[in-house]
Amino acid sequence: MAKVLRLHGVGDLRLHDEPLPAPGPDDVLVRVTAAGICGSDLHWLAEAGIGSERLRRPLVLGHEFAGVIDSGERRGQRVAVDPAIPCGACELCQAGHPNLCTALHFAGQGIDDGALREYLAWPSRCLHPLPDAVSDADGAMLEPLGVAIHAVDLGHLHGGMSVAVLGCGPVGLLILQLARAMGAARLIATDILPHRLEAARLLAKAEVVQADGGREAGEIVAATGGRGVDVAFEAAGDNDAVEAAVASLRPGGCLVLVGIPADDRTAFSASAARRKGLTIRLSRRMKHTYPRAIRLVEDGAAEVRSLVTHRFPLAEFERAFDVARRREGLKVIVEP
Repeated sequence: MAKVLRLHGVGDLRLHDEPLPAPGPDDVLVRVTAAGICGSDLHWLAEAGIGSERLRRPLVLGHEFAGVIDSGERRGQRVAVDPAIPCGACELCQAGHPNLCTALHFAGQGIDDGALREYLAWPSRCLHPLPDAVSDADGAMLEPLGVAIHAVDLGHLHGGMSVAVLGCGPVGLLILQLARAMGAARLIATDILPHRLEAARLLAKAEVVQADGGREAGEIVAATGGRGVDVAFEAAGDNDAVEAAVASLRPGGCLVLVGIPADDRTAFSASAARRKGLTIRLSRRMKHTYPRAIRLVEDGAAEVRSLVTHRFPLAEFERAFDVARRREGLKVIVEP
């Protein structure tokens, strides 16, 4: 038997004892060693769903995770786990967009149980070996790093650009680091929480602006001498931040929407976006990013370890979710 944490309804998490999962023909058994609590997990807890997806049965949350393979030829290997299982055969998969696969299975979503448990069975092809220098908690952070990599890819960053990141949770902070590594000439970060702004200053040497209901756009534009930024990443999941991003961009600029709004609605001034001729891209998870993410962490180009501010055993899941919900630190890791 193994411990499993299931969501039964709004705010209703329960720890169960269940039999070990049985791996399928292409699966191996994985002992979970580190699992991050993501903002989307908080949506599930608060709303029993996310976007149009609703809770259909008691669900195991958690899609940022690492573990140790506990069966088969790779037994004993430490791995980061890609939570996405695309079909590989549909038009979108064949075109190189597995994150848009219409038959995608994803850990902790819909009918697919996630990582907040001691063991799970997962396809071997989705398991990426971790170098010795990358810890298990680092391995769990590769998923949000992959999200940041995909978002930055959509922004088509290059040296000399000015970049704003609105929302400095873990993904926003990783976007800032990647933008700095790619040669951004100016980085401006906004958030409502002072400790997140301080993290942006320390990790990416960003200029920081206190979020203020969208009014922070004026400070961002002023910081660029009235020109506006080239690329803005909205990573707060908040419509005030979306409005501020639109207002802070220069004509011809690019807005990348990364955050997930609680009410499943994104709104902004159409006239402002249209008159500027903005390009607006929506980021959907990630694709083909795990090898790149592992190299970035191993080489020190992306610093993920300091983003992990709290660790809890699975038995203390209530404390773990309380800390994550209050946004006291940056990333909460559960260690089953």
